[in-house]
Amino acid sequence: MSVAADQVYTVARLFRLQWEPAQNAWVLLYPEGMVQLNQSAGEIMKRLDGTRTLADVTAGCEADFATTGLLDDVLGFVAGAVEQGWVRRV
Repeated sequence: MSVAADQVYTVARLFRLQWEPAQNAWVLLYPEGMVQLNQSAGEIMKRLDGTRTLADVTAGCEADFATTGLLDDVLGFVAGAVEQGWVRRV
C-alpha cells in the first residue's frame, strides 16, 4: 500500500493508544497484549486522529521539535504501521 502526505490515518479499531506512565511511553493496547512505542512513534501515533493529513502530522512534529525534513520518516513509519495493522486509512 502506498502512503502519501495528503492521506488521513487513524488507529485501527483493534488497538487503543494510551500514555503509560509506568513505562514513560505511549503504548498500543490490543486484546492479546501491548506494543510499547519509542518516542518518535508515539509522537506520530498520537497525531493520527482521523482528521489530519500526514502532511499536517509531519508539520506538528516539526513544530514541536523545532526541526524540518521529517516527511519521509513519518511516511515510512505509517507505511510500517499499516503493515502491522496498527493504523488504517480514513
